[in-house]
Amino acid sequence: MNEKTDLRALRGQIVYSESSNKLKICENGYLVYEANKIEGVYPILPEEYEGILVEDYGDRIIVPGFVDLHVHAPQYAFRGLGMDMELLDWLETNTFPEESKYKDIIYAKKAYQMFVDNLKKSATTRACIFATIHKESTILLMDMLEKAGLATMVGKVNMDRNSPDYLREETEESVNETISWLEEVQKKQYQHTRPILTPRFIPSCTDELMHKLKDIQVKYQIPVQSHLSENYGEIAWVQELCPESEFYGDAYDQFGLFGRDSKTVMAHCVHSDENEIRRMKENGVFIAHCPESNTNLSSGVAPIRQYLQEGIHVGLGSDVAAGSTENMFVAMRYAVQASKLRWRLKDEKLTQLTMPEVFYMATKGGGEFFGKVGSFEAGYEMDAVVLDDKRLIHPQEMNVEQRLERMIYLADEREVYAKYVAGEKVAD
Repeated sequence: MNEKTDLRALRGQIVYSESSNKLKICENGYLVYEANKIEGVYPILPEEYEGILVEDYGDRIIVPGFVDLHVHAPQYAFRGLGMDMELLDWLETNTFPEESKYKDIIYAKKAYQMFVDNLKKSATTRACIFATIHKESTILLMDMLEKAGLATMVGKVNMDRNSPDYLREETEESVNETISWLEEVQKKQYQHTRPILTPRFIPSCTDELMHKLKDIQVKYQIPVQSHLSENYGEIAWVQELCPESEFYGDAYDQFGLFGRDSKTVMAHCVHSDENEIRRMKENGVFIAHCPESNTNLSSGVAPIRQYLQEGIHVGLGSDVAAGSTENMFVAMRYAVQASKLRWRLKDEKLTQLTMPEVFYMATKGGGEFFGKVGSFEAGYEMDAVVLDDKRLIHPQEMNVEQRLERMIYLADEREVYAKYVAGEKVAD
């Protein structure tokens, strides 16, 4: 009998990524872990692990939990609406009026519970989440996510210009509320929920606010999330607001909020130029690729093949509500489909993305923003999802890789049979 009582194993059809271009498959294998640490994947349980508790999932597929690098929790309520508009009009018409409602804690509780319940049912185990400018409802969302057992980074949004009166803070108010939020969150001592600094985007934040947010980032040593080069109109607006900046990303970098010593994820990067791409690579900025959102808001298709070739960190984002669903299978298939259109219609030098590549982005690629997350390699954190594809009937024989590919195009939360986050099984 193994004396290490914390050692456990899952048995099933195990699939994960070590690199971006090839799946690692262990059929009828064992995923061994101790608490929140992966020990390894084995075709036969090694003798040293004999006697440990094994959860046998039979022919079901076991994958690392999916990582959503960009999602707006308060927008969940209006998914599927206003998709005939581009970004800036869409924000004014749909987003800002809806986010203003989260000043009302009763409304926030009702709406956020819907978001959290559905995220819990999905194959997502980790997420970077935008809340609103409202401190109380942001903390409420964090409380809910902690209770759900998910591992997330949540940001109280900062906005002190170019926003409606009902959704704009004074600069000092934004700073003070952010500090108060962080102090309260520290006292909570969450196990799985962490704060992330969230200037909405350059147009909504004055230079004064950005300078002070950098001071907060340094003091509290927290990561940063925002938006970058999503839409041509947005890029032109940033150039008007920040004429001394070389490019959009430089407007963040001049305040020290673009990688380097502040771990940063930027959503979209649809129209980044060569200078911006070079800076992202130099600074270690992560990109959250949101292909469905970029399609719905007519923003364009990001050159993800180029980013991967450059060695830039790339993950996937659902970007609800510009994206219609929290289902990361949808994000994966949109990433493949969008890359095909870009390759065929715009730039044949950048070939389409493959299934192993988008799976990598949904797991290890995005997971790296959280640390050693998103793979079953030894030493990684234990996030896993057990997928049951028996609903997706078919007459032919398929191998494990084909079954996984099919799920990317057909699956939703109904295929999620079990879910583990940071070594703990998430209860139904």
